[in-house]
Amino acid sequence: MVQGVRIESGAIVDVNPATGEELARVKISTTAEVDECIAAAKKIQPTWAAVSLAERTELTKIACRRIGDVEGLAKLITKEMGKTLKESQEEVADNADKDEYCELVMQANEPETHGSSVIVRHPHGVVSICAPWNFPVEEIVLLSIPALIAGNAVVIKPSEVVPLSGAEVARALMSGLNDKFAGLVSLVQGDGAVGSYLVAHSDVDMCAFTGSTATGEKILEGASKSLKRVVLECGGKDPMLVMDDADIEQAAKDAVDFSLANCGQVCCAVERVYVAASIYAAFEARVVQHAKACVAGNGLDPASKIGPMVSDTQRQIVHAHVQAAAEAGAKCLVGGELPPSSQPGTFYPPTVLSRVPHDCPTTAEETFGPVVALSCFNGGDDTAVQLANDSTYGLTASVYSGDLIRAGRIASRISAGQVGINNNPLSGARDVRSPFVGHKRSGYGSHSGTDGWRAFSTPKTLIYTSKPPSKALPKMGHPSPRKDSWKKYVSPAVAAAALVVALVALMKK
Repeated sequence: MVQGVRIESGAIVDVNPATGEELARVKISTTAEVDECIAAAKKIQPTWAAVSLAERTELTKIACRRIGDVEGLAKLITKEMGKTLKESQEEVADNADKDEYCELVMQANEPETHGSSVIVRHPHGVVSICAPWNFPVEEIVLLSIPALIAGNAVVIKPSEVVPLSGAEVARALMSGLNDKFAGLVSLVQGDGAVGSYLVAHSDVDMCAFTGSTATGEKILEGASKSLKRVVLECGGKDPMLVMDDADIEQAAKDAVDFSLANCGQVCCAVERVYVAASIYAAFEARVVQHAKACVAGNGLDPASKIGPMVSDTQRQIVHAHVQAAAEAGAKCLVGGELPPSSQPGTFYPPTVLSRVPHDCPTTAEETFGPVVALSCFNGGDDTAVQLANDSTYGLTASVYSGDLIRAGRIASRISAGQVGINNNPLSGARDVRSPFVGHKRSGYGSHSGTDGWRAFSTPKTLIYTSKPPSKALPKMGHPSPRKDSWKKYVSPAVAAAALVVALVALMKK
């Protein structure tokens, strides 16, 4: 079971990690119920695909806006998986307004003309979405939007750790789309057995997943039997390189912030910090100062910097990594101890480890917890690259240096999908059109960005002997202002401007 979630009498026992309180018992979907969802999705998908690209985009925007109860859903997320209320509120708010994002996804799906050839995109059909527990809103939305805009139907399975939060998101999308397109979005609940059934189902055409590498490998193996399309965003052991000319204050703050965000339970959290020897002492002191200012507590308490671990299972993994580092010679400067057994919840203190040996198991395995792990190196560029790349993972990395040319040169040699230069890839500086992709065991295919959005459709080339006539191109652009649709999507001001442009164009002919 994921994170030790209990299953009793065919139901998920949903528990608050901060208090141990049972929140709900959520019924696991039977195979017959999953079959019904997939059959409904397969039936409605061609109808949805026949709707213009622009209308699919507008309807998807409307559906996302249904995720509008920021406070209510944020509190539910915090109760279910523990992150601070501030983090939950940001996640919900960011995903309840995806208008601009949907526009970019639409552009990625528009036809392309190259000489006498036209490239159009065809949806796969039915897409299964298996979402993680650490971002229960964001990952469902980021996988559903490109699937739907491309013309697919989706079957959503939230993580069994967050069945209530995931269900709220799925139902919001369903309420915005299923009235007109029954079965286009559906929800199933369950553990790995339900996920495996989805992957193996003959009427599922694509599997989209965010989660652990171990589960991703199983999905890839299961999908390979029928050559299903697959997108996997998996785990990481992400390095941060702090060169001798780095801004120590900024780098130290980022090391703590991006090691502890979401209690360290982020696939692209900073898990290895390599610091040049000449600045190590000063950097270590600033990290300790920042870490001591962090407070672990109930995520609903505004004073809490981090919430509890999602489960005791994950907490024990983190503590084992801390102990292994100490046994290998690392020094624990902050935290590192389990709370008394009498204390409710699955809390673990913000922890700072110093001089962690590179050959320690803690530097190889994903920790996924609130630990800042510092290691010292000679400061050389080649050594930095070697240390960063000495991992089976390759999701994100970051390089801190006062010399941008040097930093860029180092970054270009790191085997990772995204490398921040004087920032962390989670800082918000990355353009959303850039793919979020994992090298090595950190993923398969592209998640997000233009490349990732196009993964939810297959290109097809229409080949003419001369320049294709404009009327022969697929009608995938913005819908014409019909009586039954334009008022829903276009403001009067935009409509008036479009009319003026059209009249001017006619006068020039």
